[in-house]
Amino acid sequence: MAEQPDPAHQRPDGVDDATVDAVGKIGEAFELLERARGALYEFHQRIGWVDDTLGEGLDQLRAAGHEEVADELSETWLGRNVLPGMWTFEVVEAFDRTYYAVAVEKEREVREALMEGRRHVQEAERKGRRRSNGPRDDVS
Repeated sequence: MAEQPDPAHQRPDGVDDATVDAVGKIGEAFELLERARGALYEFHQRIGWVDDTLGEGLDQLRAAGHEEVADELSETWLGRNVLPGMWTFEVVEAFDRTYYAVAVEKEREVREALMEGRRHVQEAERKGRRRSNGPRDDVS
């Protein structure tokens, strides 16, 4: 027999399928946002890596006697803003402040108002429907 959702993931009394599905879709959007935010942090770290690697390359150009080339790159590329007036840490902070923080708050408000704060109810119900009766070596 399929496992039942634990109480933290059970549908609250009186909540219909359409609401479970809609809140599930909001949750899916939030999970996609988390992935997008991760990609933004990846961008932030990779640009830092680019800048560090470029600095090493400039040192090597200077050591090889190419001061003018190194100076040109130092003035035009090294430490450059990725957006007008902003390094990547500022992009990340602005995103967190202006978009992410609002999404965190609103996703939580929807769950609290419509699902008694419960998360992943739609997925827990899907687990209950789809869980096979096969080997139980994956159950804790």
